[in-house]
Amino acid sequence: VQLQASGGGVVQAGGSLRLSCAASGRTFISVGMGWFRQAPGKEREFVGGISSVGSITSYAEVAKGRFSIFRDNARNTVYLQMNSLKAEDTAVYYCAAGVGFSPFKVSARRDEYNYWGQGTLVTVSS
Repeated sequence: VQLQASGGGVVQAGGSLRLSCAASGRTFISVGMGWFRQAPGKEREFVGGISSVGSITSYAEVAKGRFSIFRDNARNTVYLQMNSLKAEDTAVYYCAAGVGFSPFKVSARRDEYNYWGQGTLVTVSS
């Protein structure tokens, strides 16, 4: 699976961004997807994920109420909609694919994802 993340940029605090992750190389519909982020000097952390079936979602506490994940299987793309952005959301955002996930599984564990995109930088200015 090849993943291409895009949509990052510079946004003012309180603004919104939508990140996209386009997948290729495998039937996307059977792959669980996740979004992670890594701020300078910090470990990569889970932001949210979506199951391959039923679009079940799960979010980290920092994302709840502000971020949402959805997928368009016809376009082989998963999205991360980020609203009410804060300076502390500044990070490189990565999408990840979990090949072999059960249909309704969402995982927050980095080590369960098999493939990673290259990351897209989000900078929130205060």
